[in-house]
Amino acid sequence: MASTCPNCGKKLHLWEVKAECSNCGVSIPNHNWQARLEEDNIKAEKQFAVFNKAINRIAYSIWGTRLRIARLVLTLLPAIGFILPWATLKSEGEGFDLSIISFASRKSLIDFFSAFFGDMSVFTANMSIEGYSGPVTLGVFAYILFTLSALLIVIAFFMNIIMCKHPKTKVTVVFDVLSIAASVASVICFVVSGTPAKELVGYNFGIYPVLNAVASISWGYFVALALLITATAINIAVAKAPAKSDEELEEERLARKAAKEEQKRQQEIEKEKARAEASKRAAEEEAKKIEEARASLNKK
Repeated sequence: MASTCPNCGKKLHLWEVKAECSNCGVSIPNHNWQARLEEDNIKAEKQFAVFNKAINRIAYSIWGTRLRIARLVLTLLPAIGFILPWATLKSEGEGFDLSIISFASRKSLIDFFSAFFGDMSVFTANMSIEGYSGPVTLGVFAYILFTLSALLIVIAFFMNIIMCKHPKTKVTVVFDVLSIAASVASVICFVVSGTPAKELVGYNFGIYPVLNAVASISWGYFVALALLITATAINIAVAKAPAKSDEELEEERLARKAAKEEQKRQQEIEKEKARAEASKRAAEEEAKKIEEARASLNKK
């Protein structure tokens, strides 16, 4: 219930629950309903305009041009690089690959997180003993930076959609560069962890024993790095390319809508013609049958 009558302005009390105003008798819920309906229509049109604008921008950002379609493909390809071995630590005990999964029966990122979150105290104790500067610490940092690199490249991909209102934004490039930096730091930590490992001869990486370890960079990282750099380059190219305005995108959407409606109208016309021709043929066949029947009767 309104606090005041919309017609006469009389203050309404809590106990006045009737739909009609006690002073002027007007129906409060139905007062000036046409004007309110028009206001609701205007609000709905504005909301649809905002919605269409957002959809136009998202679609344009993802596949609006050939360059953006190429970006869609090239920013998804780096995911392949994270299943390749970036670096390898071989030992007479357990071996490790700096990768999401290992194709050489060595431990990978999945195994590391399983052990790390299974008993974190084992890792923290080993890291404390070596003064947070030994092979265990470097290995843990390598896997964390590897995960960070993957997370940053995923964020860079979704920034293309989140920042669709700013088609020339360089935010995606920033995340791409950060992802590359994290990947470089990850490989450095992993490979460098092999130097103190030689001095220690044997140590425990969490629950995994490592003996006479040798760490080296692997071919997979160069492939992954190339894919990351390619994704960065395509985002730079998109940021520098000309971009259409909201008005142009809306005009194109309306043109596509009109073309679709015209195509539908033409299809309806063709269907109506087909129905008319079918009806005409049916009538002609019926008339022909009647004529044949009459001729047969006359002959008899």
